[in-house]
Amino acid sequence: MSDETRPSQKEAMLSGELYLADDPELAAEALHAAVLSERYNATSAADPEARRAVLAELLGAVGEGVEVRPPLRVDYGHQITIGPRTFINFGAVLLDVGRITIGADVQMGPNVQLLTPTHPVDPEPRRAKWEAAEPITIGDNVWLGGGVIVCPGVTIGENTVVGAGAVVTKDLPANVVAVGNPARVIRTIGEEEA
Repeated sequence: MSDETRPSQKEAMLSGELYLADDPELAAEALHAAVLSERYNATSAADPEARRAVLAELLGAVGEGVEVRPPLRVDYGHQITIGPRTFINFGAVLLDVGRITIGADVQMGPNVQLLTPTHPVDPEPRRAKWEAAEPITIGDNVWLGGGVIVCPGVTIGENTVVGAGAVVTKDLPANVVAVGNPARVIRTIGEEEA
């Protein structure tokens, strides 16, 4: 493959292929996101308009009535969309090497992590700093308890509740309660608790 037909590192990243994060174009985008994150995290709670303006500049899309309490950490920001009326509590880590889609009316407790990056299991490509990503999708009206970690490639269906501290390694269907590490469904919403 010639250099003209080989995808850029950014194109490879966006398509979910292996890429090198220290590529100059990606490094510049990461620095831009870090600067905007610093600005966002330093905004005053007494100035919600300024806070929202910085958040809108940092992220790909922010719905009406969204509240994200600082501090917030992202890789690039522009790969994150948040639906209307969503609340994200303090200390969120949204690593958006892959796309992160958060639906409407989502509730996230403090210190939730949405982690799209993946790394090769084989030691040599990992040592060479190759990585990739898989998207994360959080459905409408999902509640993620404090400290939940969502792993690469996971989709969580609408109305699902994930208990505090759970590690979500696989897709969760709509309308269930899941807990644990790895997270497992313990009941369907509407069923009586055992």
